[in-house]
Amino acid sequence: MRLCAAVAALGIAATPGALPAQASASPSPRPPSGPTLPLGPRDLPETRTTTTLQPGVTLTRIVRGNAEDPALHWTVEVSIPGGDTSPDPDAPPTALKDRASADELAADLRQKGFEARVERVRTPPTADYTGGTLGRRVRIGAYDAQSDATAARARLTAAGYTGSAVYTGWDGEATDRGPWRVDVLTVDPRRFHGSLDASYGPDLEARETTSRLSAAADATAAVNAGFFVLDPKAGAPGDPAGVGVYDGRLLSEPVAGRPSLVLHDNARGTRVTRFTWRGRVTADETSLSLGGVNRVPGLIRNCGGTAGDVPTSLPLHDVTCTNPNDLVAFTPEFKGGRTPGGEGVEAVLDAHDRVVEVRSPRGGILPPGGTSLQATGRRVADLTAVAHVGDRLRVHTTLLDARGRPYRPSPRTDIVNAGPELVRDGRIHITPAADGMVHPDDPSWYYGWVHKRNPRTLAGVDAAGRTVLVTADGRATRSLGLSIAESAAVARSLGLRDAVNLDGGGSTTMVTDDTVINTPSDATGERPVGDALLILPRKHGG
Repeated sequence: MRLCAAVAALGIAATPGALPAQASASPSPRPPSGPTLPLGPRDLPETRTTTTLQPGVTLTRIVRGNAEDPALHWTVEVSIPGGDTSPDPDAPPTALKDRASADELAADLRQKGFEARVERVRTPPTADYTGGTLGRRVRIGAYDAQSDATAARARLTAAGYTGSAVYTGWDGEATDRGPWRVDVLTVDPRRFHGSLDASYGPDLEARETTSRLSAAADATAAVNAGFFVLDPKAGAPGDPAGVGVYDGRLLSEPVAGRPSLVLHDNARGTRVTRFTWRGRVTADETSLSLGGVNRVPGLIRNCGGTAGDVPTSLPLHDVTCTNPNDLVAFTPEFKGGRTPGGEGVEAVLDAHDRVVEVRSPRGGILPPGGTSLQATGRRVADLTAVAHVGDRLRVHTTLLDARGRPYRPSPRTDIVNAGPELVRDGRIHITPAADGMVHPDDPSWYYGWVHKRNPRTLAGVDAAGRTVLVTADGRATRSLGLSIAESAAVARSLGLRDAVNLDGGGSTTMVTDDTVINTPSDATGERPVGDALLILPRKHGG
């Protein structure tokens, strides 16, 4: 299922927005079944075009809303400094602040000739977050064209302020009239005879585009999957930022208790599950606790690790926790069998779990089929006490489900990380607090990531047991994107019994027949990602 043969240099024709040319395409002005998307007023036009990609696999494109909404415009959102009246005058400028700080900035801007206004931002409650007022934002002007907003931003910068040009359609107002563009892949296990897999490419550490991962596997269709390390300062780019199980092997540990998507190659039994884990290293009668699998020691992306992690051992999305005292296991899948270098010590094991080398500093090539253990800080003494050349060290990793019971995936099982949860048992159940998307000291982060509309990738299973993969374009005027609350409402309207949010933003990509059919939001085009979900035309080996 891992499909990690080397990805060749592929010339992939990417014509974003085009649907595959299939004789079975059937446009309809209303949905073939079920309600329209719960986006904007009820009277909005909506069209759906459904295409059969292979037996048991359909692609439905949903376009909802008006091409132009006269109520929407471009504006400039100003970063608000702490100010003399702020509870924290030394805090860096952010999109949202307290009312006094926002009023103070708006008054200063008006004195300098800008048409400034202060707007309160309210967010809806979720299953584990009360919502309410996030803070105040300051905006200047209302412009028909992005170029006019960009020019106003330049004047703002010249006056000594910072800000960004934004489209008000991304704010998430229920009265907005669109447009939205949503693509839906549905895999029906009763008629599906291919394989549903997750792939990270040639090695776990490197990033690849979804289209390259799809082409390398001869996939019928693909979407991007879980969150991953992007910045080298946060770890190894491409490394899953949470659980990663491929071909039944745990290659990346969970972010404690966050949701994940469990897939089987026959597309049966897809589900959303929350995992924790337990890792041990044993040598004779000695046992050491393990901190991680296939990640740079001391760097825990999205947090949710062990008690010694700073600032927290709880999940905290888009934050890299640190721990100077770490013990991490490495497998050949990490960077083609080369482990990261740095201070500390590394015990290198052969294919029979025998220690063949103890090296310091750590980092280097693994023997064929070999693994290693890297220790930093106080864990160096723990590892060197048991790691002697010729000794046998065994690494044990166990996934634990939400009830704390061991979960042992089969070789036909893949698991990718996700969050937050969106739908549970057919009801909207959004969990940003549990999943680390509520930053108590930074409401601007929640505002930008959860509250506002963005490109999104969603996944889940419906009442008939069909796996459903969804992308929604965003950060554009031609497709507004979805807030997290809207994502949950869309997932439920599509009939999903359980659903979860995958990585989104610039990562959101859908591919069919080696063609990117959505419009990724990065200015540079399709973004390389950590892993992808692939729909294959036939069953493949490992």
